[in-house]
Amino acid sequence: MKKIIILSALFLVCKVYSQQVQWASKLIKYSTDLGGKQYGVKRILGKPDAFPQGGSSPNAWVPKNALDGYEFVEVGFEKPQTVKQIAIFENLNAGCVTRVLVDTGNGKYTGVWGRKKDWKTPTYRATLTGDRNYYFGRKRRKIQKAPEVNFNPGIENIILDSPVSNVVAVRVEFSFALVPGQKQIDAIGISDSDKPLDASISVNPLFEELQQSSVVDLGNVVPGSIAISPDGNKMYVTNINSDKDEIVSFTQNASGNWGNMQNEASLSNNDYYNFFAKITPTYALKGGKTYTRGTTQTGFEIYTYQNGNIQFEKDVNVVAYNNYDNTADASLTKDKSVLIMAIETDFTQGGSDLYFSKIKEDGTYGILQSMGKVVNSAGDEFMCHLLSDDKTLLFVSNGYSGFGDNDIYLTKRLDDTWKNWSEPVNLGSKINSNDYDGNPYYDETAEKLYYTSSVNGELKVKNISIPKKLLIK
Repeated sequence: MKKIIILSALFLVCKVYSQQVQWASKLIKYSTDLGGKQYGVKRILGKPDAFPQGGSSPNAWVPKNALDGYEFVEVGFEKPQTVKQIAIFENLNAGCVTRVLVDTGNGKYTGVWGRKKDWKTPTYRATLTGDRNYYFGRKRRKIQKAPEVNFNPGIENIILDSPVSNVVAVRVEFSFALVPGQKQIDAIGISDSDKPLDASISVNPLFEELQQSSVVDLGNVVPGSIAISPDGNKMYVTNINSDKDEIVSFTQNASGNWGNMQNEASLSNNDYYNFFAKITPTYALKGGKTYTRGTTQTGFEIYTYQNGNIQFEKDVNVVAYNNYDNTADASLTKDKSVLIMAIETDFTQGGSDLYFSKIKEDGTYGILQSMGKVVNSAGDEFMCHLLSDDKTLLFVSNGYSGFGDNDIYLTKRLDDTWKNWSEPVNLGSKINSNDYDGNPYYDETAEKLYYTSSVNGELKVKNISIPKKLLIK
């Protein structure tokens, strides 16, 4: 897994100092675009998605000549305002902005800033075949990574000598030959203040007051999915350190440690993948079953659960089910009336998205519907876990500003349509590391969150105490 370098300017709260700030809200004109939902020019709109951590993100614009050519973009803002500062967020190899112009409502652009030519600085051209593969070696809209020549994210905070009134649009020009390596543009913002615009991670400050998470000792098990029994005394873990992903269980002793590992052979009946997505006092949702594309099969099964006894009940079938990947993630409401799934289709915002489906009279589920653009990004949203209030959803994403490769987020359902959700909130630095974090499962009995995390290059289970009232209100 790629290590993410955290910038020294990482702030958990965006320092806007009461200044008037707007992010680009519409595209007016641009030089080139790769097309597709990921890495497209529309990804430049809105607030930064990959800062303050920087680095490659499908939520950023990658023009065709981002390696060594000239590009430009013109963006508009929701309302006119006085501008003292223009900020351009460059995810990779910053320093390529050459000229900035503004439109004050007359449809004409006037230059307000330009980079002075340094004739001693060489310009660069792509030489690696891998560089071109980065942009054009795509499969299902996903760009394959080239060797990382440099990283160097940065914010071009342009402070104007004099404020400009009634700015409605900005044109930014780039010379990507100034710096070697790949380039991405995350966002463009304007402000009426000369105090530098920063990017922030959306975190509930109370999450930052938690005790640091700790590693759970599970011996030689390499953990995948995690599920906790309703009484909090048994933990089911998918062991990916085996010929196939098998389920093993651990029992919690009086001191709170997990031990007495058991191989759950009867629950590891799938050929490749075996995992529990959710366990409630009445049912268990299990995944990993081989399914046939073009049918209603999803690969998930519902088991009855009574006092620790788990018995197969039925397959989970969804009308017109379609998923590009061989696996998916899922969760269910208490009464099994609504199914949430993380899959990738032609209709996703980018990679894997979160969908919902309501149960039909015959016990199958209807057509999956998107949970909306507030939750789903151009990146991947997956590993979903719905809590007992049927409103609070934990999930994993690499499409928002965070601390590492994949972070754990929280969102709240706002109405009964299942299409309106609150803006995702990062669970904070006590949980999310500068590497991979995933597979969240909240034990509501013990009020502890369990999840997997990369520790020194190895997957481990971690847990952290979180008061239920912080998650379910």
